[in-house]
Amino acid sequence: MLVGDELVAATLTLHHGRIAAVEPFEHEADGLVLQVPDSAYVVPGVVDTHVHVNEPGRTEWEGFVSATEAAALGGATTLVDMPLNAVPPTTTLAGLRAKQEAAAGELMVDVGFWGGAVPGNLPDLEPLWEAGVFGFKCFLSPSGVEEFPPLDPTQFRLALAEVARLDALMIVHAEDAAVLAAAPSAPSRSYRAFVRSRPDHAEVAAITQVLDGARETGARVHVLHLSSARALDAIAAARDEGLPVTVETCPHYLCFAAETIPDAAPQFKCCPPIRDSGNREELWSALRAGVIDAVVSDHSPATAEEKQRGGGDLQLAWGGVSGLQVGFSAVAQEARRRGIGLAAVSRWMSRNTADLVGLTHKGRIEPGADADLAVYDTGVDFRIEATRLAHRNPISAYDGLRYGGRVTRTVVRGNAVDVERPDHAWGRQLRRP
Repeated sequence: MLVGDELVAATLTLHHGRIAAVEPFEHEADGLVLQVPDSAYVVPGVVDTHVHVNEPGRTEWEGFVSATEAAALGGATTLVDMPLNAVPPTTTLAGLRAKQEAAAGELMVDVGFWGGAVPGNLPDLEPLWEAGVFGFKCFLSPSGVEEFPPLDPTQFRLALAEVARLDALMIVHAEDAAVLAAAPSAPSRSYRAFVRSRPDHAEVAAITQVLDGARETGARVHVLHLSSARALDAIAAARDEGLPVTVETCPHYLCFAAETIPDAAPQFKCCPPIRDSGNREELWSALRAGVIDAVVSDHSPATAEEKQRGGGDLQLAWGGVSGLQVGFSAVAQEARRRGIGLAAVSRWMSRNTADLVGLTHKGRIEPGADADLAVYDTGVDFRIEATRLAHRNPISAYDGLRYGGRVTRTVVRGNAVDVERPDHAWGRQLRRP
């Protein structure tokens, strides 16, 4: 069992959905007992703060039932849903209410919501914050959906100032619009050509803008899905300066490399893109050094029609990797290959993400915390077949891979989830503490 940063033999006692005590392994427990095989580890449930559920409006891409089932099967006990790709987006109080109504009674894990910052909705930020969103997402380049446009530099600074006034958090899709517009983007089935159309400098320039904005306004900022290691020096310098900046990356940036991705394979397309193996290893080093704080799925699914739009032309296919159900197992194995233990993986995917959104009673095994747990069994192979994942659409970059370890049981606030039973949909909607 992972208690703090230590793997220990222990017995957890639970009371009303919370961890009452961490006892010695020999402790005699009363009531129902969930026993774990010797090949398995009990770890805190994953807190995935970057998931696109897409309901309402694009539920055929992913909805709350399928997303939270996939989460439970993959060891995630808490999700925070992104404000775009649903219709309406979560950029107004009415948009948040539509999300909450769609999610009611449909959740197998706990779910919270991000708000969105878009042109013209500055007056909506405070009502959304008071209603319990965990912060605000914005884009500095086109998002891919017309109902969630990007902020220009002036709008971004104004939104940051409001976020600072509220003591909220701004989370940023950091790719620079001008750099992207100047990059070559001719129709192509080539993955390498696609990477050239989203160059490293697009991330570096946008992250520089984010850091400058934090310096000017005092706003807390979070860089989403970092893919380019070339931005790490600027981020490290900002940390040394004391700027309130945190950073995440994603399993697909840590598991794949551009040179091994086939052409015309839209299941690997995401923005920013998966870069080369040297870049990947620099991201791993930054995680170990604490320059990158967290690992999240950025689960961004779409229908087969959207992913295959253009018949293999990667400029036209929808960008997003479906990995919610497999992310923890994938990162755990890739970490093991690099001599990194399960404690670090759990810190990046559970404790740090929980702390990012203020859910300090989640993402850890300690008295008083929610009894959100995952049983990760290294004695069970995980052969990934996209058609057997709970994701609504059977498209995944992980299809056909095999991992030596998988999540075999998930516990949400003391309740052992059984995805075959609809009455186990006992997830709660979360508000910012």
